[in-house]
Amino acid sequence: MSEFIYLASQSPRRRQLLEQLGVKHELLLPDAHEDTESLEEPLRNEAPAAYVKRVTGLKLDAALERLQRRGLPPAPVLCSDTTVARGRKIYGKPADEKDAARMLRELSGATHRVLTAVAVQGGRKRLEALSDSRVTFAPMTPAQIRAYVTTGEPMGKAGAYAVQGRAAAFISHISGSYSGIMGLPMHETAQLLRAFGF
Repeated sequence: MSEFIYLASQSPRRRQLLEQLGVKHELLLPDAHEDTESLEEPLRNEAPAAYVKRVTGLKLDAALERLQRRGLPPAPVLCSDTTVARGRKIYGKPADEKDAARMLRELSGATHRVLTAVAVQGGRKRLEALSDSRVTFAPMTPAQIRAYVTTGEPMGKAGAYAVQGRAAAFISHISGSYSGIMGLPMHETAQLLRAFGF
C-alpha cells in the first residue's frame, strides 16, 4: 500500500488541488529532453473528449517510463489534461498574445465546454475519469480582451484563461466542476484515488 502518489504535472493548480484533498504527493516532472508539447497536438477531426483522454493517456505513459528510467520507488502515478472546446473546435494553450486574444474573442458572449481527463496507474491497474463542464462568458470588449491578455494570465492555459484568476470577472455562468475547470476535478480524482486505497 503506497503512502503517496506521483503527480506528473507542471501545473501549480493541480498541486494545490491535490493538497486540498490531503493526498501526499511527489512531483514527477519531465526531463529536459522530453518533448511534452508534441503530445498535445490534436489529430485531424478528433472529438474534444477523445482528444483530452488520449493526451492524458500519452502523458501517463511518458510519466511511467520516466519513473522506471529514474529507478524511483513504485507508487501510483496521476496525470491530467484540460481542454476547452466549442462544438468540435479544440482550444489548447495560446501560441502567443495574438492567439490568446483570438481565442478570447471567439469565447466572448458564448458558452463552451471544459473537459478534464484524469488517469491514475498503479502497477498494472489503470483507471480514468472525465469531467465535462460548461462555462459562459459575458461579451468582452476588445479593450477588455487586450487588458486581460496584457496581464500574461492567459499564457499556458487551455482556452487562454484561468477560471480562478482575473477571467472570473467575465464568467457569467458555470455548470459542472469548478475544480475540473481549474485542471483537476476533485470528485472524480478522489474516486479514482479511493480505488487505489487512498
